[in-house]
Amino acid sequence: MGQLIVRGLDDRLIQTLKQRAARVGRSAEAEHRAILEQALQPETETFAAAAARLRARTPPQATDCADLLRQDRDRDHAGDTP
Repeated sequence: MGQLIVRGLDDRLIQTLKQRAARVGRSAEAEHRAILEQALQPETETFAAAAARLRARTPPQATDCADLLRQDRDRDHAGDTP
């Protein structure tokens, strides 16, 4: 297995990581490994979850699709008189 060395970490950050590891009963090294694994885990979002997330970001439409079709039809045929 490979190794990863991170230099220049703030002492407070190191202390916080050690405290977090102690809370869950792991060594600091095991906690660092768990944090990296979780952060770099590929997303496995389902289609339904992705659709719901995107739908929540889209503002609700006040216009009914039938109204939009009617407007297009009326615009396209405005000059057509028998």
